[in-house]
Amino acid sequence: MAAASPILCFLSLLSLSSLVSSTTISLPLSHFTRNPSPDPYQNLNHLVSASLTRAHHLKNPQSTTTTTTISTTPLFPHSYGAYSISLSFGTPPQTIPFLMDTGSDLVWFPCTHRYICNNCSFSSTANPPPLNTFIPKSSSSSKIVGCLSPKCGWIHDPDIQSRCSDCASGSSNCTQICPPYLILYGSGSTGGLLLSETLDLPEKHVPEFIVGCSIFSSRQPAGIAGFGRGPPSLPSQLGLKKFSYCLLSRQFDDTSKSSSLVLDGASDSGEKTDGVVYTPFVENPKVAGRRAFSVYYYVGLRRITVGGKRVKVPYRYLTPGIDGSGGTIVDSGTTFTFMSGEVFELVANEFENQVKSYKRAMDVEAKTGLRPCFNASGHETLSLPELRFHFKGGAEMGLPLENYFVIVDNSGAVCMAVVTDGVVGGSGGPAIILGNFQTQNFYVEYDLRNERLGFRRQSCK
Repeated sequence: MAAASPILCFLSLLSLSSLVSSTTISLPLSHFTRNPSPDPYQNLNHLVSASLTRAHHLKNPQSTTTTTTISTTPLFPHSYGAYSISLSFGTPPQTIPFLMDTGSDLVWFPCTHRYICNNCSFSSTANPPPLNTFIPKSSSSSKIVGCLSPKCGWIHDPDIQSRCSDCASGSSNCTQICPPYLILYGSGSTGGLLLSETLDLPEKHVPEFIVGCSIFSSRQPAGIAGFGRGPPSLPSQLGLKKFSYCLLSRQFDDTSKSSSLVLDGASDSGEKTDGVVYTPFVENPKVAGRRAFSVYYYVGLRRITVGGKRVKVPYRYLTPGIDGSGGTIVDSGTTFTFMSGEVFELVANEFENQVKSYKRAMDVEAKTGLRPCFNASGHETLSLPELRFHFKGGAEMGLPLENYFVIVDNSGAVCMAVVTDGVVGGSGGPAIILGNFQTQNFYVEYDLRNERLGFRRQSCK
C-alpha cells in the first residue's frame, strides 16, 4: 500500500481534535545510533552533505505558504552526525529519544499509531527497528492546545488568536484547537498538533509542557528537543538559568557510551565555572520573515588563526548585519563547521600554504567532498597547523587536531573537517556555523542568566 502524502496527512490532522523549580538535572547524552556504511568515503560524504543541508537551512529558514502556520524549525538532515537524549512525557510516562538541537526551539515527537515517516530508514538491515512514537490516548494528561491559548502563538503568527474564527470574541468556552503546524525543511517536513503534556524529569514533574505531536515527517525518524532561544524551547519552558554538555568524541561509529546534559535551574549568581572561559552572546538580528534568526545563539567570533597566523576575514562576515547576513552561531545539530565561501577559501588556502610536509590528496577530496586533504601515509606522527577561534571578551578555542582534521580509513589521508557552499560574497544568514564535531571533548555551557557562552577542554568520558 502506498504511503499517504504529507498533504493528506496534514489535512487529516484537522480530524484529531478528539484526540519550574530551582533544581539541577542531569540527563544522559549519547550519539544517535545508526548502522554505518563500511565505506569510509561514503560515511564522510554523508556527513558533508548533512552539514551543508543543515547550514543551508539555518541560513535560509523557509516558511510555509499555508495560512495555518508560518513556523520554521530547522531539521537534522540525517539520523546520524548528531547527539540524542531521552525524555519522558505523559501519564504514565512514555520515553522517547530526541535529537538535541540548539538551532531550533520547538520540542516535538513522532506521535500516534498513525505516524508516517517517509525516507526515514537509514539502516542497512532488511528490517530496521520500529520508530518510537508517543501515544496520546495512553496518557491521561494529554490535552490539545486551544486556538485562544497564548501558547498557540509560540509557533504561529503573533495575531493567531484574531483568526480563531469559530470563537466568539472574548469567549472562554471556545473549543477550536490551535491550528496544525506544518514545518518545512530543506530536506523534508513534519506536521502535527500542539499538545499540553506532563514532562517527567528525574525528581521533577513539569505539567502543561507544550510539545508538538507530529503525525507525519520526512527524513526524520526521531523527535527534536529544541534548545534554542524561543519560548517553546526546553530551556525556556523549564526556566533554566543555564545548561551544559560535554560531547563524546565520535569518529563516525556508534557507541553505547553517553555523557551528561545538565539542566540548571538554580544558578542565580554571576560566578564562573572553574576553568571555563566566556564570550557574551551577540544580539540576534531582527529580520522580517526570519523568525528562526531570533532562535540562534550568536557569538562574537573576532578572529581566526591558522598556525598562529591571522586569517584576514572581512568584517562583514564576522558581525551579523541588519539583513541577517554574517555572524557566527553555535549549533549542536550541525556536524562539520560551516563557513561561507570567501571565509572558507581564506582558511583553506592558509592551511595549503603552511603545510609543506604532505602532498595534496586530490582523489580523496573528490570522494569525500572535504578540502584540503593531505596524504600522510608513511608518517608515524601527524603535524599540522593549529586552528584557533578568538572570541569577543578574550575567550579562545584552540582546537585539538582530531577536532578539525579527520583521518580517512585505509587511505593514509587526512582532511579538514570544515564545509562550505562555495558562495562568495555571502548568501544570507550566519556566515559561520560552529558544529558539534569541532566541540567534541569540550565542556560547553550556555549561561542564559548572564547571556554568555562558556567552554573548556576536557575529556568527555
